[in-house]
Amino acid sequence: MPAFVQLSSDTTEKIAPRHHGPIQDKVEHGDGTSTSTNWSGYAVTGSAFTSAEASWIVPTATCSSGHDYAAFWVGIDGYSSKTVEQTGTDSDCVGKKPSYYAWYEFYPQYPVEVNMTITPGDRMSASVVYNGSEFTVTITDVTTGKSYSKSSKVAGAKRSSAEWIAEAPCCRASGAPVPLADFGTVLFGEDSTSVSGTGYAQDSSTNGPIGSFSTIEQITMERGGGVKKAIPSGLSGDGTSFSVNWAAH
Repeated sequence: MPAFVQLSSDTTEKIAPRHHGPIQDKVEHGDGTSTSTNWSGYAVTGSAFTSAEASWIVPTATCSSGHDYAAFWVGIDGYSSKTVEQTGTDSDCVGKKPSYYAWYEFYPQYPVEVNMTITPGDRMSASVVYNGSEFTVTITDVTTGKSYSKSSKVAGAKRSSAEWIAEAPCCRASGAPVPLADFGTVLFGEDSTSVSGTGYAQDSSTNGPIGSFSTIEQITMERGGGVKKAIPSGLSGDGTSFSVNWAAH
């Protein structure tokens, strides 16, 4: 059974059964694109990241094949390091029934589900901020006005990347990602959500939109045989926004 922690009269946290974690089976192609078995979206690399900001529209899960899962999040670390400080939402299929929820995770700790009602079409805003000693994740349902924050120290965090990701969570018994829920298209960034200042990050040398960083990786999710599972669009002209299209479980 999931474990619950009562924080206040209106905030209950639940431990989620799956990890949202670092990139798996990363292959960089040397042209600003890469592939992975569990991530699709964008990552920027650098040093001493202190913030990453995102917004997205919660996509509808089409549930026709059983237990499938899809996560959408913003984070620091995980592209070139072993921790991830992240928060996001899931659009899952559990027994062919859609399930939507918000969560945060200071990986390798387990994820924690936040008591926040999530509905397809909701506009989400989320951030990860480092203050010199600990990380604070904040997630807000802009549509409903509900917000939640949590702070934690994370041992070994390198702060070497920031990410805006659609993910197939981990793991099957083999260690491979679980099947990716059919989410159609997810829209990231202020051009789609009208949430200003999202699709941004800050490290030791750059403070701006995704497109302003010198090292940007556009990540396509693939399984064995080169079958594409989730495909990101190019960045918008202002460098803040993109979409990810579902292609296969």
